[in-house]
Amino acid sequence: MNSHFFEILKREMVLALGCTEPVALAWAGAVVKKHLGAEPKRMVARCSPNIIKNVKSVIVPNTNGMKGIDVACVVGACFGDAESGLETLATMNEDKIARCAEKVAQIPCQIEILETNATLHFIIEGYYQDEVVGVEIKDEHTRIVQITRNGNVLQKAQERRQKHGGDGVEVGYSVKEIINFARTVDYSPLQTLLRRSIECNLAIAREGLQKDYGINVGKTILSMNDGGVRSEAKSYAAAASDARMSGCSLPVMINSGSGNQGITVSIPVIMYARHVNASEESLYRALILSNLIALYEKFWIGKLSAYCGVVCASSGAAAGITWLSQGSDEQIEYAVINTLGTLSGMICDGAKASCAAKIATGVDTAFTCVDMALRNQCMSAGDGIIKDGLDDTVMSVGRLASSGMRTTDEVILKIMLDQ
Repeated sequence: MNSHFFEILKREMVLALGCTEPVALAWAGAVVKKHLGAEPKRMVARCSPNIIKNVKSVIVPNTNGMKGIDVACVVGACFGDAESGLETLATMNEDKIARCAEKVAQIPCQIEILETNATLHFIIEGYYQDEVVGVEIKDEHTRIVQITRNGNVLQKAQERRQKHGGDGVEVGYSVKEIINFARTVDYSPLQTLLRRSIECNLAIAREGLQKDYGINVGKTILSMNDGGVRSEAKSYAAAASDARMSGCSLPVMINSGSGNQGITVSIPVIMYARHVNASEESLYRALILSNLIALYEKFWIGKLSAYCGVVCASSGAAAGITWLSQGSDEQIEYAVINTLGTLSGMICDGAKASCAAKIATGVDTAFTCVDMALRNQCMSAGDGIIKDGLDDTVMSVGRLASSGMRTTDEVILKIMLDQ
């Protein structure tokens, strides 16, 4: 089981520059150009509704504040690095950044809704003379399932196993196994990854507090800071999202394919560890726990849904903070259950500047739920969606998010497109 957890963390904790959905489109555009052998003259983007929702209102990094599916696809095809995954736009220089608007105006990109059961699914096509290349990505932001050129398949991924969770893979483990792994594992193979997570996510938080980004949620909270760790954690986490949603060119260590979730699952834990003078080992183990708890929940929900992923990340942070507070295994589970029971009504209406406010709300709730858990207070089975134990509660949340909120997702998108 240890090797499985190592594999999950190394696969899911990766650096990304900018919001992951537009950046994934940009990377697909870069891959299109690589196989086309030239800059496309026109493009077509066929996207699942959740991709459209998450790209519509967020700034594409290194574009001078431009937004949209067409921007992501065209800029990726013109200037993206096909070998850099979710950091595809990281190497753009000032000249390329200045030419983004010109390229978007020159290269038409037709946008279509992709009829699919997958929430994370898109096909990007590029046309040059008589040539056409298509890149199809599904289930994960960098999982290419097929590349075609003029109708001929160049690359095709294997079909996935029958899924039990919401993310296309078998879950196959429990919360107790996660907690035991975090408590006992030799974490040295993860040390570089965890250190990088701390460095990068704190760096973008500081950037968000120093400059004006988005609606300045983090700076607003900091201005009212009462000196406590809760306010500090909220302000830093929100500021990191302020910067990220506004196109800041600093990378973030993501969780579940999301930078905002990566921020939420890490920064409150880091700030609390500093507040209590926790050892480096304790912080690393707390981050292992917080990341795995959030990932476990998202495996049941799926990468994208109408259920705000910050809820999962906040519950992961609650687990990590409880660990740092010397909480028992049972109290860790209580903290997560309390957070899920409190925040599970929060919707995802796309990536945008106001995500920072949702993060602040999630972090604040996490601290309250930790305080409750440390007093052995836990929401009871039968109270709404809460079940007997954390594993069953997570499955309940997964059912709510992946099945119960499908119509909610459709209505959210319709409202957004009517604006």
